[in-house]
Formats: sequence, structure tokens, C-alpha cells
Amino acid sequence: MGEKLVVVGQGYVGLPLAMRAVEAGFDVVGIDVDEWRVKRLNAGESFVEDIGDEQVSAALRCGRYLASTDYADAAGFDVCVITVPTPLCEGAPDLRHIASAGQCLAPLLRPGATVILESTTYPGTTEEYLLPILEEGSGLRAPEDFLLGYSPERIDPGNPVWRLENTPKVVSGIDEVSLRRIRDFYERVVDQVVPVSSLQVAELCKLLENTFRHVNIALVNELSMFAGQLGIDVWEAIDAASTKPFGFMRFTPGPGVGGHCLPIDPSYLSWKVKRSLGHNFRFVELANDINDHMPDHVVHRLVLALNRRGKPVNGSRVVTLGLAYKKNAGDCRESPAIEVVKSLHKLGARVRAADPHVQDYPLPAGVEIIEVTRRELAEADAVVVLTDHDRFDFRLVEEASPYVFDTRNRCRGPNVELI
Repeated sequence: MGEKLVVVGQGYVGLPLAMRAVEAGFDVVGIDVDEWRVKRLNAGESFVEDIGDEQVSAALRCGRYLASTDYADAAGFDVCVITVPTPLCEGAPDLRHIASAGQCLAPLLRPGATVILESTTYPGTTEEYLLPILEEGSGLRAPEDFLLGYSPERIDPGNPVWRLENTPKVVSGIDEVSLRRIRDFYERVVDQVVPVSSLQVAELCKLLENTFRHVNIALVNELSMFAGQLGIDVWEAIDAASTKPFGFMRFTPGPGVGGHCLPIDPSYLSWKVKRSLGHNFRFVELANDINDHMPDHVVHRLVLALNRRGKPVNGSRVVTLGLAYKKNAGDCRESPAIEVVKSLHKLGARVRAADPHVQDYPLPAGVEIIEVTRRELAEADAVVVLTDHDRFDFRLVEEASPYVFDTRNRCRGPNVELI
């Protein structure tokens, strides 16, 4: 038998790791508390867009993969990677999923085993929070008896270029032996491993990456508001600035930020700074304020546009294109597009929503899910581009729609207004 790997959490982070580890020769148990997920996986069905059904089926056929809700199936593991969600609760980090995983794993720990946390969290979580749970429940001590480390996940769902195996993997350990063991493990599943000196550096690394994106998106979002009022095409300015070969990185405005990472991760850093140092992380707080209010800005701009056409938003027929928060993906977590749809519905608009990547998402009663047709576009008082899926025919949108409010810079024409 090969080495036994347990991956706790079989979502968009844990499942790709589990599948890649099977390919690398590990015997993998994927633990998840969601019985529906486990049932589908054991039937060879994937619910993660980056993993196909055939990949799951192949892992099952070779006998090296099992999905389970029972931690008893994790017994005897050599390596365990924890990839559970870390949401916010009233502005503070919610670590209950990490705690639960640690409490269930602790009795199964044996000398020489390795535990790695991948969940995004504040610096200090692995050593100050997870470690005591593991030690208390196992009676073992790290690093004397078992090894412990942190490696931030860098999964970008729907990205056809950068996947788990070719994205550099930052790794850390509680000591040199742990770091070496964790480095050896990831070198079997990814192309490049980047070791750092401490758990806290690796934890901060992830928050830095997402805070960088969050702040710069907020910058161009606010810039788009003011540029529009000044009568300047912000998209042309961004295109021009992007020709600079140094000192500039392209970010573009939109209806807000979504997903598990950007709306949440920077707040972990802000919370840690406030709690440990007593200071406000002003960049993060300002970025949160700007990005959180972008759906409101989109609705406000649309209301003004309808008013200019002699139409109140109440009763107007509005077609929204895109529900997911990112291009060519079906993930609606924390989606600003969903917030725009809900706000328009509350204002009395007759909202008709389209997204080829989303099925069965719970929308407000009265919001109709449609296929994009020439007739649907022509009969709309306004068409709002919220997510720029490539499967939308934007030339048809330009030709058939009487008015388009485009938050993604995909349409052109006299009937198109850009954010």
C-alpha cells in the first residue's frame, strides 16, 4: 500500500488536491461533512468545476480514493491536509470548522504523522489555535511526536492556465523536520515548492496576496465612479496605463468582489492587526467599504439611466447577464451580481437573469431564469452585464438590446454605457 493521505474538506480546494494525490500514488480519503457531496463523489460525480466526472471515476476505479463523512476512515493516516472553510462571523474570524477538524483528527494522530492546514486564516492560527487542539486530543506533542505545517491554498476556480499542479506552493513547518517533510509531500503533487521560514510568514503570505487584489480592485472601482462623473473613459485610461512595461499592474472595475477569498480574507488581517496591535488597518477597511457598495452603485447608475429614458425602475423589464462572481465559472458565493439582482427586485423591477454556468441558485420569488435570445434582449428596458462569460454572445447583446449597462467592458455601441 502507498502512503495514506487524508484531505478534510472536498470542495474547490480539497478535491483537486485529493485527485492530484491519487495520481501521485497516495491512498486518499476525502472527508467531508456534507453527505450529498460524499454520495456524489463515491458515484463518480464531481461538483467542482475544475474536476471532471471521469477524473473522480478513475480515482475510484484504481481503488485509491474514498469519500467519507466518517473520520474513522481516516485512521492510520501518514499525512492529513485540512481545507475547511474559514468564514467571518460578525466581523471576526470563524474557526469552528478548523476546530471541528482538529478535534476529530486528534484521536487518530500517531507518532510520525503530519498535519497541514491550508485554510486561509490570520497569522498564528496554526500554532496558537490548531496545535493545542491536536495535542490535547492526542496526548502527543509537536514537533517531538508529530509534524505540523501550514501551506496557503492558491486555487483559482475556472482558471484554465494556472491549476494546482503548476501554481507555486508556499510551504512552512513548525520546525525544520516538519518543513522538510511537508516540502517532500508537496513536491510529489506540484511542480514548484516555495519554503518559508515560519508558519506565520506562510499565513501572512496568503492574506497579503488577497489584500493586494482587494485594495487595487477598490482603487479602480472608486476611480470608475469619479471618471464617469468627469466624463472620462476609465477603461481607455486603464488600457493606456497597461502599456507601461514596469511599475503598473492591470486591475479593472466591476460590480463588486465575490467568492470566499476577496470579501473575507483581508478582514482576517484587519481583525488580527486590531486585536494584537490595537490599530485599524485603514487600507483594508476603506477597500471593504468601496467594494461592498459597488452593487449599490450599479443599481444607482441603472436607475439614473432608466430615468433618462423616461422609465421608472419599478415595473421596468431588466435582463441581467451573469450571476456567478467570476468569468466562465458557476460559483455564486458572495456574488455582487446576486446582490444587484436582489436590489433591483426589491425596487420593483421585473428582473430576468441569465447565466449559462449556474443552475438552481435560489433567487427571489419572481426573478425569472432565462436563456439569452434576441427577443429577450429586444423586449428589455435595460440589459445589465454583470459577469462577462464567454458563452454570452455580446455582439447579439449590442445589436438587439435597446440599452446596455456594461460593468465588464465587453460591449460597444451607441446604446452601451460602461461603468
